Amino acid sequence: MSTSQAIKAARGLRDILPSERAAWRLVEQAAHGVARRFGYQEIEVPMIEPIELIERGVGADTDVGSKEIYRVITQDDAKPRLALRPEATASVVRAYFEGGLNQAPQPVRLYLLGPMFRHDRPQAGRYRQFYQFDFEVIGDGSAAWDAEVIELAGSWLAAIGIAQVSLELNSIGDANCRPAYLERLKAYYRPLKDQLHPDCQRRLETNPLRLLDCKEPQCAPFKAAAPKITDHLCEPCAAAFAEVRRLLDAGGIEYRLNPYLVRGLDYYTRTVFEFHHTALGGAQNSLGGGGRYDGLATAIGYPDTPAVGFAGGIDRAVLMLAQEGQEVVPEPPAELLVVPGGGELTVAAAEVARIARVAVSTAADYSARSLRAKMRSAGKAGYRWVAILDEAEAARRVVQLRDMVSGEQREVGWDELPDRLLAGGNGL
Repeated sequence: MSTSQAIKAARGLRDILPSERAAWRLVEQAAHGVARRFGYQEIEVPMIEPIELIERGVGADTDVGSKEIYRVITQDDAKPRLALRPEATASVVRAYFEGGLNQAPQPVRLYLLGPMFRHDRPQAGRYRQFYQFDFEVIGDGSAAWDAEVIELAGSWLAAIGIAQVSLELNSIGDANCRPAYLERLKAYYRPLKDQLHPDCQRRLETNPLRLLDCKEPQCAPFKAAAPKITDHLCEPCAAAFAEVRRLLDAGGIEYRLNPYLVRGLDYYTRTVFEFHHTALGGAQNSLGGGGRYDGLATAIGYPDTPAVGFAGGIDRAVLMLAQEGQEVVPEPPAELLVVPGGGELTVAAAEVARIARVAVSTAADYSARSLRAKMRSAGKAGYRWVAILDEAEAARRVVQLRDMVSGEQREVGWDELPDRLLAGGNGL
């Protein structure tokens, strides 16, 4: 690469610019607010984890485990031992045990927001560094937690203001009833193997449940006649699924039963669910999903512990705000801009800004542009007020405080600024 060639972001990655952050903040603040209202506590886990945790957590034959992991190679590694997290659930379960949360009153309810990483094909709403709202209930097997997690996820989407959201629900059984069902599924698909997509041909023997989740057109015609797992649930799984549905019905939460919903990771058992939005279309219409994963703790080397959770796409939620025409007004850099009108006013402008910051966020324009150019820029940026000063006013310790909405302006002493600004500029 020539030294004169501009370096751009890597493929599948992008910047979130200041003009976009207002929409992101709305989505993130809704996540924090809803999680706390439901009694969940915030946790942070590393973005780099042992590769065994990720491989054993998500499953080696899943798309994530076989194709999408970003492996971290250090100078001392003969082979990669670390990886960037592609999802948060396995990390949260690890932290639950490693941090001694399994000794606290159960269940433990946790949530986090942060970046995940997958080497996936970039497309609308899907990036190689993406962001999720993740929450988990660990330490109790009651189906009531499944229903609560679904309600919390729906409440988050409602708090954002996203409409046209539908909930899909299924049960995929557990280690007691799923093996016999998988044999029925294999027996159904084996005569059709040559007509399946190559990925499905491979999964037929190793992970046949994923055939029901296939989005390839050539596989779609075979789903309708495939055996449905909900027809083959053992009594405990059937009872748990009935309880989840009863609780959702009692809460007025609408859903559609989807016997082909299996989710993409190996750790799920019993309840699985997804929230969809029609504007995304096709395979990309999921806003998030989750389910119960009672076997994950054992898979990563800890005692058998029931758990259920959800992960929602923050990137896609922000995208949906734009798709639905919801305008989120970009935030100005600050509420007040101090504008020196010329001369040696840098020290005075800095002092006015320090005084005003007691009351409101304040920036100063130290550029050499004309006063007219500075005011024009302030209007474009959306400042609520502008404090203008010249040398004579600085000597008297006063500014001209202008309301950028009404256009009214009056002289205000420096020491009066905090009270006047806290009062909303009343009296201008």
